[in-house]
Amino acid sequence: MKGETPAMQVYLLRHGVAEEGRVGSNDADRALTAYGRRKLRQVLKMASEAGVAPTLILSSPLKRAMQTAQIARQVLGYKNDILRTKALAPGAGVHDVWEEIRVHQDEASLLLVGHNPLFGELAAYLLGDAKIEIDFKKGAIFRVDIENFPPRPKGILRWYLTARLAADRG
Repeated sequence: MKGETPAMQVYLLRHGVAEEGRVGSNDADRALTAYGRRKLRQVLKMASEAGVAPTLILSSPLKRAMQTAQIARQVLGYKNDILRTKALAPGAGVHDVWEEIRVHQDEASLLLVGHNPLFGELAAYLLGDAKIEIDFKKGAIFRVDIENFPPRPKGILRWYLTARLAADRG
């Protein structure tokens, strides 16, 4: 398998730092902060340098996730539309996301943009063991390679990059 191209590269990108929720405001309308946008650009620039080039971007429909997906689109040079999916919205489950991935199994590289706790659980699920605990930071990106698309996945972790690591690279 070394050196071979996987059936699909799946990237999980957790939305960047967003404004705090306010009493009477809708959580879905929370936007990214300037700090969150800056940190995302650092992470995505490193990801771009590592060759990340999604053939499809799927995003939670919430504002902060869509803003994150738009930044990814720009930094990664993605030219197509971003597909909004409720499978990545808060309250969705890992099985919903896996079914969404399976629908797009002909794609070479998916970038999924969403939220915690789903992404910590999803990363473990894609690796084939829901008991793995992953501290999925805001603005972090995680790559797992998927070779086939059975009812339950068993992917291979390739790397995980946090905003702190991207900022510390000097």
